[in-house]
Amino acid sequence: MKKLIIAAFSAVLMTACVKVDFNETINQGGGGGTNPGDTIPAVLTGRIDRNLTLPKGKYRLRGFVYVGNGATLTFAPGCVVLAVTSEKSALIIEQGGKLVADGVPNDPIVFTSDKPKGQRREFDWGGISICGLAPTNRPLVPAPITEGGSNRPYGGTAAGDNSGILRYVRVEFAGVTAENNSELNGITFYGVGAGTIVENVMTSYCGDDGFEFFGGTVNCKNLISFASGDDDFDFDFGYNGQIQFAVSLRDKYSDDDDANQIECDNDASGTAATPFTRPVLSNFTLIGPADTSGIGTNGSRHRFGNRWRRNTRFEIRNSVIIGQRDFAFYVENDPTIDAFVLGESVARNNILGSFRQPTYGSSNNARLPVDSMMRVLTRTGNSFIANRDSAYLTSAFNLNNPNFLPAANSPALTGANYTGLSAFFATGTFRGAFGTVNWTAPWANWNPQNTDY
Repeated sequence: MKKLIIAAFSAVLMTACVKVDFNETINQGGGGGTNPGDTIPAVLTGRIDRNLTLPKGKYRLRGFVYVGNGATLTFAPGCVVLAVTSEKSALIIEQGGKLVADGVPNDPIVFTSDKPKGQRREFDWGGISICGLAPTNRPLVPAPITEGGSNRPYGGTAAGDNSGILRYVRVEFAGVTAENNSELNGITFYGVGAGTIVENVMTSYCGDDGFEFFGGTVNCKNLISFASGDDDFDFDFGYNGQIQFAVSLRDKYSDDDDANQIECDNDASGTAATPFTRPVLSNFTLIGPADTSGIGTNGSRHRFGNRWRRNTRFEIRNSVIIGQRDFAFYVENDPTIDAFVLGESVARNNILGSFRQPTYGSSNNARLPVDSMMRVLTRTGNSFIANRDSAYLTSAFNLNNPNFLPAANSPALTGANYTGLSAFFATGTFRGAFGTVNWTAPWANWNPQNTDY
């Protein structure tokens, strides 16, 4: 999470229902909860307090747009939503509201900047925030409040809460730091429950985190974080979900914060508030920016593949973590170290290969010496490689057309172990996010800067 202070949003907050600037009238036949003959807005602004189904087309998102309790906002496959950058727009799903963005591989749903190609930048808009009713480790009264100026409550007691569907979705050029330690990311999950479906979702060129989870129990599969300015996957406030098959590829030559591919805290002060943050993660491919001779000339401040800190717990398994400037795997602060030593946290069957050697470390060598850490990691099936290229991934560092599939001689083709994991996790032999199938095709986009929308 960033400390950089950027001017707060000047969003226009409206209390009326969806406002129409220019539109067409179509007969929906009552489908999707939209009434026959309803006007379909081409510009979304203010509040949405009734069900609204948008057919395939282009739409503008102007200012902070809120989906209220009991309302469902549905986008058809192929919808393109252009966020108005002059008004620092964002889409916020309030508790009890739903976002249904259910795309298909050949027709994903895209949320992006309204600037022309070649002019889009990170920080163009505020991304998507979803507020659920699932548990966090914050008090229920008063409820925690969302960051970035949206100021909405989140969290509760409904672990199975359903905030909708995100499937075959891309979010591009989002992520804004509105004030000190108060950010909008690519997608922010606030106390989102396990009834929500999140599969095949990509964030790219976000000024802050690609995906951030504040508590909740939502489970995810097939996530991509490309070219984030800060962390790729950030967990906090008692998140207890499961994620399988996720990839991070860095394209940041001058991070303005110490960015990590996974950053995980129990809370900002490292208290023992429960439930402890404990993500269960398997089959991640985390590709840092460091080449075989070091960080090169890019000056990136990106440091860690995994940064477990502030009294957190975790489980990371069957993953490939390579190309970091400092450590692929790092445990920070004494309570986090103790939980790892006691087995409350688990790192199993991973391939670790940062530029720095050894590729693992802790913040307290007296409490957890490097040789002891090596023994713990080795006996739980982790393997260490000399540098990023020793993983033998086909073309994982190609920023325009990456191929993360293991080559024929890759150690990632074997060595996975799923013992003790829930039925949520598909089993196989390969480590990392990819075996023989490239699940990013055809819906992912590695060059959104030059895409015509």
